[in-house]
Amino acid sequence: MTSNVEQCKSALTVKLANRVEKITPSQTLAIAAKANQLKKQGIDIISLSAGEPDFDTPITIKQAAERALSAGDTKYTPVSGTLELKKAISEKLASENKLNYAPDQIVVTCGAKHALYNTLQVLVQEGDEVIIPSPYWLSYPEMVVLAGGTPVILKTRIENQYSFSIDELRKQITPKTKVLILNSPSNPTGAVFQREFLLEIIKLAKQHSFLILSDEIYEKLIFDGLQHESIGALDPEILSRTITVGGASKCYAMTGWRLGFLAAPKYIAAACDSLQSHSTSNPTSFSQAAYTYALKYVNEEVQTMKRAFEKRRDLMWRLLSEIPQIKPFKPNGAFYFFVDISKTELDSMTFTNRLIEEARVAVIPGISFGHDEAVRLSFATSEAQIENGCQRIREWLKKI
Repeated sequence: MTSNVEQCKSALTVKLANRVEKITPSQTLAIAAKANQLKKQGIDIISLSAGEPDFDTPITIKQAAERALSAGDTKYTPVSGTLELKKAISEKLASENKLNYAPDQIVVTCGAKHALYNTLQVLVQEGDEVIIPSPYWLSYPEMVVLAGGTPVILKTRIENQYSFSIDELRKQITPKTKVLILNSPSNPTGAVFQREFLLEIIKLAKQHSFLILSDEIYEKLIFDGLQHESIGALDPEILSRTITVGGASKCYAMTGWRLGFLAAPKYIAAACDSLQSHSTSNPTSFSQAAYTYALKYVNEEVQTMKRAFEKRRDLMWRLLSEIPQIKPFKPNGAFYFFVDISKTELDSMTFTNRLIEEARVAVIPGISFGHDEAVRLSFATSEAQIENGCQRIREWLKKI
């Protein structure tokens, strides 16, 4: 009789699927785990690595979920979300983004990440290329690989405000180009693309017939009086080539509620609905009720969080700008600083590991975002933590 140990040993020799072996583990999770381990040991760690608001979900949104639970809203919903929520998303997109998406063009997902994953799964296949500006959100290339496609990385630099020229984009386009991923405001840089630049991208998309996957999860967190622009709203034809992704996580401080959405041409939305029916099925029922309420009635709390983030951005900008060994990029959106560390002559993993071990400050290495000459700092934390963390970085850099 085979023992459990022998069975485990046998299982460990089974070859994993090729698609899994092609992806790399999240380095951000590794840093978070290291920070948590040190905290459990009683060590004072300042975390400037958070990828989520430090604010609690507004109480009225919680109360909406409680009402849904009390009313027995605990059953399956349609796979692509409740009609009430999809109507609320459609109305929000029309009024705020000038985007005309009917409810049957919207799929509610288990977070914006899930929306991106679904979209790439139904669009990309072997031989297809997906252009991804770098620095990029770390999951984009992995999702493309899992879909069987090839990530084509378009490198940007701090000298160019972490943007790219239209000529640089044009050089990356081939007959195999299927999708361009845009993320504005950007994670990790906080860069925000403006209308004139988006119009130039539209010309190329129409000329070369590629699709645009527009990740707009940080759309409400824009500073300096700038306005968010949805690329699909700028040209009627490009709307038929655009998949718009958003969600509840960042703007409403609802990261744990796991609610996102994609809005797309009907045939793409239908394909994502079908795919989702065989994976997660519907998002959580009472979470959908809460998000419906948030879209309809919650605005003041969002503006309060935005003002707090902008104040913290200004504080961190001042403190980081006073450190001669690094060069921060001032973000116009989201809640991150992408900081050039090339003067230190350390790669981003070495910088990050030494910083947490020697100065007790946790940041995210830029290599996770395809850019090894920088690190990402989050200002989704208190002003006291920002001041203390920046002071520790300043003192540590004097010693290395």
